Amino acid sequence: MEIKALGGCCSRSTQNFLNIQEAVKKLDLGVEVEHVSDTEKIMSYGVMSTPGMVINGKAVASGRLLSVEDAVALIQRYQTK
Repeated sequence: MEIKALGGCCSRSTQNFLNIQEAVKKLDLGVEVEHVSDTEKIMSYGVMSTPGMVINGKAVASGRLLSVEDAVALIQRYQTK
């Protein structure tokens, strides 16, 4: 499973990254969350506003700060079996 937190170095994007990391720990997935801050890479996922989240190459959230619970729910929803 590949999980990416999208966003530059603003506090909301940083908090989004930390919340997604915490969600991964809660689910005991053992995957590393990549923090993507490059604007061109972010736009390549079709995301025009950050923070955001990508799971397995698909943008699943954009333009909002995810809580740990939100991130857990999205990971569970898009997790490949």
